[in-house]
Amino acid sequence: MMRIITGTARGTKLRTLEGEATRPTTERVKEAVFSMIQLLDVFGGSGQLALEALSRGAASAVICDNSPAAVAVIKENAQKTHLYDRCVILNTDATKFAARNNDKFDVVFIDPPYASGLALPVFESLVKADAVNDGGLVICETDREIESVPTGFRMRRHAEYSRTHITVFEKEGEEQ
Repeated sequence: MMRIITGTARGTKLRTLEGEATRPTTERVKEAVFSMIQLLDVFGGSGQLALEALSRGAASAVICDNSPAAVAVIKENAQKTHLYDRCVILNTDATKFAARNNDKFDVVFIDPPYASGLALPVFESLVKADAVNDGGLVICETDREIESVPTGFRMRRHAEYSRTHITVFEKEGEEQ
């Protein structure tokens, strides 16, 4: 069972897809991520990370996932938590989203399915699209350490929670 762990939607139980289609982020990992920063969710899954950020006070969130079933679950969870009006929920591939997106974000969370190898390619597509503000953060949740850092970013923090690796990258600005 997944639930929102704090904020205005604290304790709300979230619905997830059956089977291995999505891998719930543990409460311990969510707590660690949110104690570091707030975020924008790129691989939505159930929407739990973006909804957690909204529950903790983020103004708005863009959540995208390429699975129509996942998008339906995200919408249901956003309505259940009363946070739907602060979300933009898109049924799209993360790389395609980056290519046609014109907005710039302060925080991006990349949490692709483990063993998919998608974290770095999606990160690089966001860099190519200049989708991250100077000083902005890209947080990757993966099953292994990310060994290369895209140009213009520096690794700010890395933590390991059992099988889960959280790596926070910061976009270097002109004054840095």
